[in-house]
Amino acid sequence: MREWTRDERYQRFEEVPQDKLEALRAQVQQSNYKQIFHIQPESGLLNDPNGLIYFNGEYHVSHQWFPLGAVHGLKYWYNYTSKDLVHFEPHGPILKPDTKNDSHGVYSGSAFEYDNHLYYMYTGNARDESWQRHSSQLIAKVNQDKTISKFPKPVIGQPPEGYTEHFRDPKVFKKDDAYYAIIGAQNVHKSGRVVLYQSTDIVHWQFMGELETKLTEFGYMWECPDYFNLDGFDILMFCPQGVEPDGDKFNNIYQAGYIIGQLDVDNLAMNHADFNELDNGFDFYAPQSFVDAQGQRVLIGWMGLPDVNYPTDEENWAHCLTIPRVLSIEDGKLKQRPIKALKQLRFNEETALGYANKFTRQLHPYDGKQYELIIDVLENDATELYFELRSSRQHSTLIKYNTREQKLTLDRSESGPLPTPVEGTSRSTILDTPLSQLQIFIDTSSIEVFCNDGERVMTARIFPDEDATGIKTSTESGQAYLKFTKYELKEG
Repeated sequence: MREWTRDERYQRFEEVPQDKLEALRAQVQQSNYKQIFHIQPESGLLNDPNGLIYFNGEYHVSHQWFPLGAVHGLKYWYNYTSKDLVHFEPHGPILKPDTKNDSHGVYSGSAFEYDNHLYYMYTGNARDESWQRHSSQLIAKVNQDKTISKFPKPVIGQPPEGYTEHFRDPKVFKKDDAYYAIIGAQNVHKSGRVVLYQSTDIVHWQFMGELETKLTEFGYMWECPDYFNLDGFDILMFCPQGVEPDGDKFNNIYQAGYIIGQLDVDNLAMNHADFNELDNGFDFYAPQSFVDAQGQRVLIGWMGLPDVNYPTDEENWAHCLTIPRVLSIEDGKLKQRPIKALKQLRFNEETALGYANKFTRQLHPYDGKQYELIIDVLENDATELYFELRSSRQHSTLIKYNTREQKLTLDRSESGPLPTPVEGTSRSTILDTPLSQLQIFIDTSSIEVFCNDGERVMTARIFPDEDATGIKTSTESGQAYLKFTKYELKEG
C-alpha cells in the first residue's frame, strides 16, 4: 500500500488535471469488482451517505467523497437524484470545501425542507496552522437551479462547553413546530454522547443539552446520529466507536445500531431498551434514514468501515452504499426489508424445489455474479444447513444455519481477498424465530442477506474470482425441504 502525504490527501479535486481524473475513472470501469446495482464512487473513496431526502418529486442522495484514491482525504459531497431509489442520475460534487469553515472537508450531515426549499446542515472541518481540528455546523441552501448558497457563518460555531472537537454529523428533524439538530459528540471525559439543538428559523440554534440514555459508558465517540418516530416508537440510531466485543455482538471495528423507546424532548431523556446492531454482518456503518414518497421510513448505509483496507484500494477506489431498506416496528421489534422497487431489476426467473441433505448439490442452471435469491425453508430436520454462494474451485461465501441454536452465520473465509485488519472471518446472530426464509442480494463484490422477512440483515463485501458463479446447498446431517427462487438483476 502506498503512503499518502498530507499534501496529497488535501489536493483539491478542481485543481487535478483532467487526464488524471479520467485515468482514475477508467480504473473503476475496468475493475473486476465493479458493482452494477449499488451506488459506488466514480473514482476514489465513498463513505457516509449524506443529505437523503424526498423533495419535490425526486430523491436526493449524496455521499462523502474523496476523488483521488482509496484514502480519507479532502471530503466533498457527491450527489445523485432518483425517481425510484433504483436508478440514479449522478450530478458530481454538490458541497465543496470552499470556505474557511469547511476548508479541510465537508463532513457528514443531513437534508431538510424549510419554507418550501431544500437545505443541508453539515459539519465543516477546518484545521489551523498547528493542524488542530475545528468543527462547526454549517447550513447550505439548494437553489432552484441546483446551485448551492452557504450561510455566511456557522449556525453552531463550536462545540458546547464540556465537549471535544469530535462534534459532528448533524441530523435535522422537525417535531411539532420546531426544528431540532441531533449531533454526535465526545465529552471531555472521552465518552460518546449525542446532544440536541433547537431552532424555529434555522438561523439561530439554541443548545438544549445532552440526551440522557442508559448507555453512560458505551464507547469514546458516537457518530452519525439519527432520530425518528416509527409506528409509535422513538428510535435513536448512532455509531458508537470503542465498544468491546461481546460474544457474537460488536465484533466489527466500529458499530452501527439503535435504541428503541420513548423520547422526552422537554427533559432530554430517552427511556429505552438495549442497544441493537442494525446489521450483523461485516461491512455496515453510518446509516441515515428518510421518508419516501409512500411515507415509509427508508434507511441507506455505507457498506464499509473506517480504518479498514479493502482489496479495491489498489485500484484507487473503495466502497459502496447498501440497497435501501424499509423500516417498520412489528411486535415491538425493528424490521428491515429491501425496498420493493428493486423488483424492477429482476429478469430471468428460475425456481427449484427439493431436498437438501449431506451430499453437496450444485444447483443448475443456477449461477451468476449479480442476482437476487430467495430461499424458503419449507421443512427442516437438518442439524445444520449450508448455502454456498459465488462458489468456484477456489472461492465460496458460506451461509450456515444451526437449527438447534437458531444461529445464522455468514462466513467469508473462502470468499477471496479479505479486507484488513478485520477480526475473524465469520459473523453470527441468533434469530428470534426458526429460519423460514433468506432473501439474498448478490452484486459483483457484495452480499446482503435479509433473514425471516426482515428480522435480521447481514452485509459483507466479498471479492471472489471471475469463475465464482456457483450456488450449492447441503446439510451436516438430516435433510431440509427447500424452495429456491432466483432472479438475475439488471444494472441499476
